[in-house]
Amino acid sequence: MKLLRFSTALIVAMHLLGVTAEAQEKKDPWAEARTVTLNSGDNKEVGTAKLLQIPNGVLVRLALTKAAPGAHAFHVHAVGKCEGPEFTTAGGHFNPMSKKHGLLNTEGSHTGDLPNVIVPDSGAVIDETVIPHVTLTAGDHTLADADGSALVLHAGPDDYTTDPTGNAGARMACGVIAPPQAAK
Repeated sequence: MKLLRFSTALIVAMHLLGVTAEAQEKKDPWAEARTVTLNSGDNKEVGTAKLLQIPNGVLVRLALTKAAPGAHAFHVHAVGKCEGPEFTTAGGHFNPMSKKHGLLNTEGSHTGDLPNVIVPDSGAVIDETVIPHVTLTAGDHTLADADGSALVLHAGPDDYTTDPTGNAGARMACGVIAPPQAAK
């Protein structure tokens, strides 16, 4: 009898607070995320990135499965074109506010400058980062404009200060963030 009263009281409390059974179901926000496949210069899959729009930017969950061990710069590049083996078609870093390179640069950083990714000897890692003040929908700082943008993993680490590239070395993997009509 006590269990029944507790359950009834809980249902009444949830109703009064506006919590419906539908709202109680746990939904996986990553189910709505955009998936980007990162390929090496010889067109072999290195991993994927899921991009999820959040209120003040885009959350990126990078899941590398076959990356070279070590520290690697990870950037958003301005053009959604990943032609290997060097991926120069991805252009420079995504930089809509015309800042200098480097997360430690006193003059600000490119919007596409992201923290280094540390890959263990296994070649597999999951890393999450936020790209602030950008969107996957229409807007001034969209990653999915008419020519898209690209996620690029570099051979070496970003030193976070040297303009324009952070001395990150060659581009070793690339994945296209396609415009919305091309993403479907």
